[in-house]
Amino acid sequence: MNIATPIKTDLDDRLTASTARFADKRFDWDAFPSNRGFEELARAQMRYIGAGGSPKVGDTSTMKPEHFTLSLIYKEPGKYAACHSHEIEESFLVIDGALVVGWERDGEVVEVQLGPKDMILNAREIGHGFRVDGVEPVLMTISVDVGKPLPPVYHYHPKEHPKELARTFGAEPGKTLPYDPQGDHPVQKLMADYVVRHSELPTIWEDAGFTRKVYVGDAPGAVQHDSCRKEMWGLPSRAGIAPYARDVEEAVMCLEGSLQIGWVDDDGTESLVELGPRDLVRTPAGQSHFIRNAGAGAATAWVVVGQSGGETVSFEARPYV
Repeated sequence: MNIATPIKTDLDDRLTASTARFADKRFDWDAFPSNRGFEELARAQMRYIGAGGSPKVGDTSTMKPEHFTLSLIYKEPGKYAACHSHEIEESFLVIDGALVVGWERDGEVVEVQLGPKDMILNAREIGHGFRVDGVEPVLMTISVDVGKPLPPVYHYHPKEHPKELARTFGAEPGKTLPYDPQGDHPVQKLMADYVVRHSELPTIWEDAGFTRKVYVGDAPGAVQHDSCRKEMWGLPSRAGIAPYARDVEEAVMCLEGSLQIGWVDDDGTESLVELGPRDLVRTPAGQSHFIRNAGAGAATAWVVVGQSGGETVSFEARPYV
């Protein structure tokens, strides 16, 4: 029996170039030069879109950013990231483990612990750091809401400050407050608008047969900000979304299960890839594409859209048959 070899099209090549496979990538333990020589600051970065705060903007293994960057960060128990700030918003979505994030202002710190699928959008110009106090490592996604962010500005670093002061993000003893969305402290009040608990987010059921939880965007419970939109989508087995296009880029990272993403050209030509956990497709502005779950189990995806506001797409169903 002769099996014909599929002819690769330009669409296939473009989709392949926009697909990042977790198994093909490597964690970089030297992504942040300011950590060199400080074992307590050790963390690894896996870059998908842009450099994500690392100075390694020339990395050819990552996709070129437009409105946002996206990377994975791995950090082991007992390690921390020194207090720093950015000129733009930066989000942490926890995938595995428990992460403590602290915000600092004038030597006072508010700390919040995030679990799996919880997120914080770190406000611009606010000093923030994070550490792992638990018994298991943390894996999280980090997105900076600009294509080429400026280098971080460090507020408390062990190179210049006592280690314990650096580890507590600049707070002296007795000047650390717990996260409390009803608290009176100005930093508590500010942080309350930027922390999202997965368990507290409303689940939006689309008529197309899938769910959305809006983390950043114009929706109840979400962070209401003019930064890039961030959502978590759930697709039951055999659910599918008919082709749609956006005016900006969209990144879809599979978190659980498996997903198929297809691109469609104007002449009806289709190209298809299947994503497993931590695989990603970045679809550029104007490219028609569809998403479906051909697996037996449910699938979950982290979706980042390069614009703020509410959803502009009217989704239609295209079930997998």
